[in-house]
This record gives sequence, structure tokens and C-alpha cells, in this order.
Amino acid sequence: MPIPPPSTLKRKSSLPVWASIGWRVFAVVALLGLAVGVHWIERDGLKDTADGHVSFLDILYFTSISVTTTGYGDIVPVTNAARMFDAFVVTPIRIFVVLLFLGTAYNFVLKRTWDKWRMSAIQKNLSGHIIVAGYGNTGSETVDELIARGTPPGSIVVIDMSEDRLAHASACGCIILQADATRDQVLTDVKIERAESMIVSAGRDDTSILITLTARHLAPDLRISVTVRNEDNEVPARAAGATTVVNPVSFSGLLLASSCQGSHLSEYLMDLASFHGRVQLMERKAQPGEVGKPLASIATGLGVRIYRDGKPYSFAEPESRALMAGDTILEIATHHK
Repeated sequence: MPIPPPSTLKRKSSLPVWASIGWRVFAVVALLGLAVGVHWIERDGLKDTADGHVSFLDILYFTSISVTTTGYGDIVPVTNAARMFDAFVVTPIRIFVVLLFLGTAYNFVLKRTWDKWRMSAIQKNLSGHIIVAGYGNTGSETVDELIARGTPPGSIVVIDMSEDRLAHASACGCIILQADATRDQVLTDVKIERAESMIVSAGRDDTSILITLTARHLAPDLRISVTVRNEDNEVPARAAGATTVVNPVSFSGLLLASSCQGSHLSEYLMDLASFHGRVQLMERKAQPGEVGKPLASIATGLGVRIYRDGKPYSFAEPESRALMAGDTILEIATHHK
């Protein structure tokens, strides 16, 4: 995976838009005032080719033309001091003013127009994607695992409020959106109705449940997986519409308890869950050629469980002796790197 560049300390500007534009205008006026003042003091070094007299209005005209263009030649510097001032002061002021106006136009007009067009183009092609709401430790690890399992980074949409986290996600190739995932409009913008699934890991159980509730309202048939840290919140998460609820605290407890009974149990469980392990726990539908045969006879791996009509049956139960069409098989398969 690509390694993002080192982060730098950043802080969002507290200036409103009008103030940001205002200081730019003030800077231009101040520089013009400086040039006008020096030109007026050194007006004897200028020559008006029309009438030979340089008035204050001529100074304003000459300075404005000199700063915004290269001049028309009707008023010209004739002394060395005036020429040096125009060459080494007015010319840098002209360049600075042009760059300032270009930067302002980019920030407040061009960039917003470009961002809207680019977002519209991305939205047009969004379909069958995975939405990840929350890119903290759990969310970033989830994205890494998805990419390792073969999911194209361009089909993963990450929503988070942190600019630094989104920079990391963008470096991985993901589509990013800096926004609040609890809002209907945000989930509508990422085309949740066309998504394949959604993963919610907001860092707070109440926020994760609210995101789940919002997502279920907009996409009734979407697969939604959510993490909660408090066991009491598992039921509310399911009631909000979560298809799968994962409690990392409970899972960590299972691993720790297993490690007390043997030094290899927790390692093997992690091996099953991770793409980088020697074996993988896979889920798939029963193939037509497997219907009627026992779970133990499948050739693709070691069958450990089936799901039939939403109910689980282990390999030792009678239901696993004859697979049926529509059964979902959980198997342990060798990882082919």
C-alpha cells in the first residue's frame, strides 16, 4: 500500500469569507498607496508626453496602469531613480497583485466550480461501492483489509470529519468526503442507494447508531456493518437497522480468554480473520453440483457451518448432511498468495 507523506500541523482558518477577501483587497490598496506616494514625491522624475505637466491625477493613472499592465507610454520615467523604482518595486508589486487576484479567483470561484464538477463526475460512476463512515483506527484497518482482499480502492468511499485522516485515505486511492455522515444529504451525495454495503465505525456508539439509522432510512436493503464498544448498545444498533454488529471489546476478550487455554488458539483465530493468514474463513453460496451432498464433501475447503433460511447449523448437525439450494456455506480455505 502507498505510504502517505508525513503529516504537518494544521488548523482551519477562523477567518470568514468576507474577511479573507477583505485582507486581499487591503493588501492591494496598500501597495497601490505606496506606489502612488513614492511616484508623487518623485514626480519630477516622470514625464507626461501630452502636456509636460504631471498632476496628482496623472500619478494615480500612471500608478494604476503600471501595476496592472506594462503601461501605455504616455507617462514615462525619465530619471534613474524613477526607473529603478519602477523596475525593482512596481514590477514586483504588479506580479504580487496578479498572483493575489489569481489566488482569490481560484479559491472562491474556480476551485469550487472544479470541485462541484469533479464530485458530479464521481457520483455519476458510483455504483456497487463500499461506504466507510469513520476513518479512525478501526476504519483505516478495515479499509486496509478490504484492499488486501482485492477490493479496488476506487470503489471505497470514506466519510470523515478529519482532514488528516482523509489525506491518508486518499493516499490509499479511496474516494473521500469531509462531512458529517449522520446527515441525509451527505449519504445521498455518496449515492448510498447504489452502494453494495456500508461499514460504520464512528468511534462513539451513539454516533454510529445514528449513522446506521440514517443509512437504513435511505437504503432499506443495504448491508450495514457497525462497530459498538458497549455491549448494551448491540441491541439498539440492530434495532437501528444494522445487518452485522461487531463489538471489538468482546472479541478482544474472546482472544484473551482463548490464550489462557493455549498459546496458539488466539493466533489461529486471527489467522482465520485476516487476509494475510495462511488460511481464511470464507463465505459463499452452495453450488448446484454440491446440492444434496454433505457439507463435509465440499472440495474447496473445510466446511464448518451452513446458514439455511437465516438459521445457522454446524457441520455436526443433521441439516449439514445434505446441502440445499440457497444454503450459505462457511468454510476454511487455504490462502493462495
